[in-house]
Amino acid sequence: MKIYNPVDFNGRWIVMSGATSGIGTIIASVLSSLNANLILIGRSTEKLDRLAGLLPADRYKLIISDLENAVSIGKMDTILSEVGEIYGLCHCAGVVDSRPLNTTGPESINKQLSINLVAGIELARMITKRKYIPPDGGSLLFISSVYAHVGAPAQIGYCASKGAVNAMVRAMAIELAPKKIRVNSLSPGFVETEMTTKHSRLSKAQIEAIIARHPLGGGTPMDIARATVFLLDPMNRWITGTDLIIDGGFTSQ
Repeated sequence: MKIYNPVDFNGRWIVMSGATSGIGTIIASVLSSLNANLILIGRSTEKLDRLAGLLPADRYKLIISDLENAVSIGKMDTILSEVGEIYGLCHCAGVVDSRPLNTTGPESINKQLSINLVAGIELARMITKRKYIPPDGGSLLFISSVYAHVGAPAQIGYCASKGAVNAMVRAMAIELAPKKIRVNSLSPGFVETEMTTKHSRLSKAQIEAIIARHPLGGGTPMDIARATVFLLDPMNRWITGTDLIIDGGFTSQ
């Protein structure tokens, strides 16, 4: 039996939100190294330019956008139309607002839902238009969280938004299957990035306690990037409507 060569996206275009986050930057770099062309979405011009400097000059497009604003998402259509066929989406943008129930108001809940869920749906709705869909279909991936599966104090809004993402993925997978578009989610546990360690509201002791609850320790952005590549890989044509938990054993306890 001939063994298939490692993943090669062969110049397919993938839209990626949250491209300048700690996880997003690594995902973008890995996808680019596997010959994917990228449409990178972020809020910071400086950070996007820095990321672009790591990628081949003719293999990306940049979009400055605040995903909390649905109108700004709609304006992306002009840029997307320049590339023609769009194979995939990686919705990596996300926000968490840790608050106990007595201070969790509609504004906090709505912000998390807007970015974690609604923005992803809007991006998917845009790139699955008839004019963008390749004849052989495509792949959409939503970065969710283990908190779609388990609860945690002060995470009511976040858990709700990520649980909604996973439920949405199942419904979208069924609806888009006739178009050969696969839809999946990825649920990471604690990933050690600059944001989750150095700039976290949590103390060093609290972070260490969270990592200790992961039998294999905390994850890295590269762990998430590898799983992202797996689910976006064109060869994995029979995987859809699923959520891949990648958490070092956290939810197995």
